[in-house]
Order: sequence, then C-alpha cells, then structure tokens
Amino acid sequence: MSAASSQTVRIGVIGVGSMGTFHVDQLLAKKIPRAELTAICDTDPERLAKYPNVPGFADAKALIRSGLVDAVLVATPHYDHTTIGCDALAQGLHLLCEKPISVHKADCETLIKAYENRPKATQKFAAMFQTRTEPQYIKLRQLIQSGELGEIRRVNWIITDWYRTEAYYASGSWRATWRGEGGGVLINQCPHNLDLMQWLFGMPSKVRGFCGLGKWHNIETEDAVTAYLEYPNGATGVFITTTGEAPGTNRLEISAENGRVVLEGGKLSYIRNTVGMTQFSKTTPERFARPESWNVEIPIHGQAGHHVGIIINFVESILDGVPLIAQATEGIRSVELGNAMLLSSVLDKALALPLDSAMVAGEFEKLKAGSKFEKKVLKAAKNDIGASLR
Repeated sequence: MSAASSQTVRIGVIGVGSMGTFHVDQLLAKKIPRAELTAICDTDPERLAKYPNVPGFADAKALIRSGLVDAVLVATPHYDHTTIGCDALAQGLHLLCEKPISVHKADCETLIKAYENRPKATQKFAAMFQTRTEPQYIKLRQLIQSGELGEIRRVNWIITDWYRTEAYYASGSWRATWRGEGGGVLINQCPHNLDLMQWLFGMPSKVRGFCGLGKWHNIETEDAVTAYLEYPNGATGVFITTTGEAPGTNRLEISAENGRVVLEGGKLSYIRNTVGMTQFSKTTPERFARPESWNVEIPIHGQAGHHVGIIINFVESILDGVPLIAQATEGIRSVELGNAMLLSSVLDKALALPLDSAMVAGEFEKLKAGSKFEKKVLKAAKNDIGASLR
C-alpha cells in the first residue's frame, strides 16, 4: 500500500548522529502528524541500540530496499548525501536531505540528475533549510519581491555567532577535514545563511573570497571567511563568517533604492526614503542634500517551523501535494556560492559564476588528497585498541 493511499508516510532516518538523533526523537514523539518512524540506519551499533523498538540497519542500501519505508531523511556526513540520496531516489523513495545537499557543485548535479531521472513523477526531494520558516526572513523576502525596497545596491551580512570550541571539532574524526566533511564553516554552519543569501538576493556574478584554513582551531578546513560579491545589476555584497569569534554578531544590512533595512536580533528596522535615492540625486539642485526619510516599523508575525516544520511540510507535500518550502534542487545554489568563496581563496583569484563543475570537482579532489582524515581515523583506531587492552 502506498503512502498516499494509507495517509501515513513511513520514514527511515539514515545517520543517527546529533542531528539524526534529533529527527528520530521528534518522529518518535509524534511531533510530525501522519508520519511514522519505521527504520533507522547507522554504522555505529551503539546508536542503533538506543532505539530497540525501531528496526535498525548498518547499511543504507539495506534500509532503502527493506520495504519498510516510503521516504528517507539523510543525516549522514556530507559526502554520503550524494550516494545515499541517488540510491534512494533510484529506488522510488521520497528524499529529505540535511544541509548541504552535497559537498560541491558537481556532486549536486549528480544528485539532481538522479532526481530528474526518478522512476516516479510523484517523488519529493526536499532539503533541510529550516531558516526559510523563520518569520523575519519570510517578511524580508516579501519586502524585496514586492518592490517595496526598490533595486538593491549593497548587502552586508556579518554572521559570526557560529562559535565552536576545540572539543566540538575533536568530537568526530571526520569533522573539519577535506575528505571527511568536505569543508568547515561554509559547508557545516553556513549553508543556511548561504541559502538565504540566494533565496533573498539571487546569485552573484562574481565572488572573491578570503578564507583562513585552521585560523582559530586545530583543523585543516576554513574557520574564517570574508567574501566580496558582485551581482549582475551592479550591486555588491560582503559576507563575513567564522567559528572563532565570541560573542559574535548576526547583522544583515541591505541598502536599496528606497532606503536601508537592518535585520538584527530578530527585528527588522527600515529607514525609508520619501524619494528614491536615484531620482533625488538627479532632480535636486542642492549639492549636499539627501532625501527625507521615515523610520518604518516592520511587523513580524508568526512562529518559525524550524526542523519539525520542514518535515511536516515534506509529509504534506507527499500526501497532499503542498508545495515544498525548500525544494532540494535549489540547494545547488548555496553549495555553489560556498564553493566559490572557498576556491577563490584557494586559487587566489576572483571567480565568475556559474562555476565550471569539472574545475570544482578537480579542486576538491586536490584538497581531499592532502586531507588528514584517514590518518585521524587510523590514530583513533589504535587508541581504541590500546584502551581495550588496558
């Protein structure tokens, strides 16, 4: 019996680490109507043992082919998103993928092609971009798309409240390695912000990035980024992020034809010009004048759906045909934006977008070739053996 006819979606969670555990617990707590957790998968038997009443698998392929699930939620390390996602789609399952959908643009294209070649036209492919459910970003997008702000000239986002400790990076041998995780702050913490950047402002035409590799932590990937963006209409942007700053800042500032908007602390402040800056500049006889402006209060209503909201939407899309909040095929844009920031720094030059996928894949292979991930795993294994002998 299909999920649509039973009005229940049977979900399997693949990867029961920190985020996977959260999703498993939400499903078991019945936080998602018309959804049932029917299987889990992880290579660590201790994680599976925590849920003795849920069928457990050590291999994703086995879960996907078990007949126990209609959909899978993939919460594994990033490189596995592509291979597991392609397999799930090829087997006719609905797919919800944790961010990012893949590590680099070429892998994104592979995953998207698998979706385009899916055996069932009704299959859904969603991404866990839960910040799209937050009322302040929804309101800001409405302001932009309605034309209220006019043409955007400048965007600055300082997003440095992603502070992480050395203990965080030491909690998994795959973390912040090129071969294990595929990157640092851009691939782990900032996919949400990068998704919002493209969701709100579109894709830039040129990127120049400056990344510090292991600048503030004992890691091999980027933990500090400053990037300059140019957009097709001539607008510019600056994106600054790090996991090495406390208390950190989260401030998004937009300068547009009709005024300036600042989003900080969950509040939108809007200083609106009574006359557009371009019109005023061309028509006023005064040399030092500027348009009069108003302080406009922007009301923000509603509650964010967060992760649970994305899963609820995923289920509703499967059963009722509701549009997805975060169609995963859009996930390639945030990945490409992060790739451009990183590789611009690695190659020490500005990069034009869209990026060449083969170039991106080649540069990531070079980074992976120098990764310490396998050495870290070998060292950890030796330590485990030593501990067992003691």
